[in-house]
Amino acid sequence: MATVELVMPKMGESVMEGTILSWLKNEGDVIEEDESILEVATDKVDTEIPSTHAGVLKQILAKDGEVVGVGKAIAIIEIEGEASDANTSDNAPDQSIIDEAEKLVETAIAGHSASVAESVSDKFYSPLVRSIAKAEGITLSDLDRVSGSGLEGRLTKDDMLAYVNRRNSESVDTPATKPTAEKVAAIPQAPKVVPAVISGEDEIIEMDRMRKMIAERMVSSKQISPHVTSFVEADVSSMVNWRGKMKHTFMERDGQKLTFTPIIIEAIVRAIKDYPMINIQVDGDRIIKKKNINIGIAVALPSGNLIVPVIKNADQLNLIGLTQRVNDLAKRARENKLKPDELSGGTYTVSNVGSFGNVMGTPIIMQPQVAIMALGAIQKKPSVIETPEGDFIGIRHKMFLSHSYDHRVVDGALGGMFVRRVADYLEKFDTDRVS
Repeated sequence: MATVELVMPKMGESVMEGTILSWLKNEGDVIEEDESILEVATDKVDTEIPSTHAGVLKQILAKDGEVVGVGKAIAIIEIEGEASDANTSDNAPDQSIIDEAEKLVETAIAGHSASVAESVSDKFYSPLVRSIAKAEGITLSDLDRVSGSGLEGRLTKDDMLAYVNRRNSESVDTPATKPTAEKVAAIPQAPKVVPAVISGEDEIIEMDRMRKMIAERMVSSKQISPHVTSFVEADVSSMVNWRGKMKHTFMERDGQKLTFTPIIIEAIVRAIKDYPMINIQVDGDRIIKKKNINIGIAVALPSGNLIVPVIKNADQLNLIGLTQRVNDLAKRARENKLKPDELSGGTYTVSNVGSFGNVMGTPIIMQPQVAIMALGAIQKKPSVIETPEGDFIGIRHKMFLSHSYDHRVVDGALGGMFVRRVADYLEKFDTDRVS
């Protein structure tokens, strides 16, 4: 008999650690190769981790709730025969070599951020902690002095937010600065938290991990980006009629359910090509113009939470390809089967509020993107129709498009023209196309 280590796998390009949610197997259980044996959470997604070998789960090394770095051992599996040299725990690489490699990776990551690269540290900081530090102008030397409450003293998001609030309070109260009353009044203050009033008849529901993460990201986005929203009502009668005619063809020919979402995404992609400065990100004083067009689609989960998988290189897909990707990502999102990489890299996001019967919305931007569009419900409305013979009243299918954008880098002209262009593409939809 031999033993092998099960290590925390790399679950995405920027994912450097994972949190053990729960073990699906107990010590002593017989497990099969590729059988799911635990659930792990990253800052992007919850996922099940399969066993790399068949055998017996001899020892669990990481308990529920522990944060474990990529490549670290989380369990010992006893297998039949002799383990290969590369996988036996007796022949595992020296831990100092692994630690040194992790430091090099972290140093390389830090090198992309001037505000977090002013010193070299031997501490591990997750990408999320580094991004908060970068946004708040916190240097790496400052981070080294912050006490962490996580595993082995690591900094967590809560540690960072507490430090930022404490630092802001101290900067206002420092006597050396001696701010005038006018200056103090002009300094943005953190909103005071008003405690809830709870009676004996009220039900208290603890937020789950995903809801806490959503709450933090939404608050962070509103703090980072000054949101402005432009609205356009589009006459989508041609699109609706074509979809009604072609939906059976898509199902019979391609095995795909044709919804309005991929059709509208196609129009959004065309508009992004016309206005590429919507497809940007902000990095301090720099604007990053993204080459790829990666469209995020907000998906409501059965739990009530929200997740945003990403269609990579959407501009390289035809309508059939977009339909397949939308259906596949939405299905696997609801089944909790998305991979971390499928939740990253978005450059523009779409949220279909019309699926809940809403006519319009003011969506919150997914950082570090600068814009997001909400799709309202399609409704039949009486409209004035202009013809060479005169105007008359007719029934048309109409919908509101709500475009929220970051007013730091997207002015009203660009934000308004972009959503108008999307509406133009939908209103001029080619009803003779076959795919």
